[in-house]
Amino acid sequence: MKELNVSKLKAVVFDWDNTLAQSGPALVCSVNRVLEKFGLPAWDVMKLKRNNNLSFQDNFPLLFGENHKKAYDLYRQIYMKTAAENIKAYKFAYPVLRFFKKRHIPICLMTNKDRLLLDFELPILFEPEIFSSVVCGHEAKENKPSSSHLFETLKSIVPCEEISPQSVWVVGDSPQDSSCACACGALSIRIGRALWEEDKTVPENCIFFDSFVDFYQSLLLSNP
Repeated sequence: MKELNVSKLKAVVFDWDNTLAQSGPALVCSVNRVLEKFGLPAWDVMKLKRNNNLSFQDNFPLLFGENHKKAYDLYRQIYMKTAAENIKAYKFAYPVLRFFKKRHIPICLMTNKDRLLLDFELPILFEPEIFSSVVCGHEAKENKPSSSHLFETLKSIVPCEEISPQSVWVVGDSPQDSSCACACGALSIRIGRALWEEDKTVPENCIFFDSFVDFYQSLLLSNP
C-alpha cells in the first residue's frame, strides 16, 4: 500500500482535464471540427506538432499559424455547445474530494485551461464552492509546468517556504503536473495515463495510481 498520511497536509491541488474531468473526448471532437474547417489533418496527425510544455490553447499558433486566434475562438464556440453532453467526472473523484473536505483540508484547482471554458464546465461536474482556490491558464506569471502556477494557486493558503511533500499534494495526470509539483517541493500524485504524452523519466517525489478508486482506497487505509 502507498502511504498517504494527511496529518500534516495543508492543501491538495488538482489538475482539471484528464484528472477530475474526463474531457478528452470532447476536446478532441471539437478540435477536429476546427481542423477540418481550416483544411488541416485530423488531431491524431496534428498533435505531433504539439509542444508538451505548452497548454492546449498556447499550441494553437503551432497548429494554425496566423489563423490561430480565429481557430481558437471557433474551438471555444464548438466546445461550449457540445461539452455538457460529452464530459463527466472520473469514477470516485467525488468521494476523494469529500474525503478532503470532511477533514477541512483546502482543495485547490490548478489548470492551464482558459477561464472561460473552465467556468463553463466546472459547475456541470462539481460544486465550484468546494475549491478554495482556482487558477487557470495565463492567470499566474507562467502556466504549468512553471512553479509560479502552483505558488499563485497556494498564495493565500500555504506560504512558499512551508510547501513540502507532507504539506502539499499536486494531483494530476501528466509530466507537466509532476514537474510543477517537484519544482515547488510538493508531492506529485499521478492518476491514470497522461492525455497527450508519456514520461521518459520517473520524478523522485511522485506516486502513481491507476485510478481514483485506488487513490481513495489508499487514503482510507492510510488514515483510519
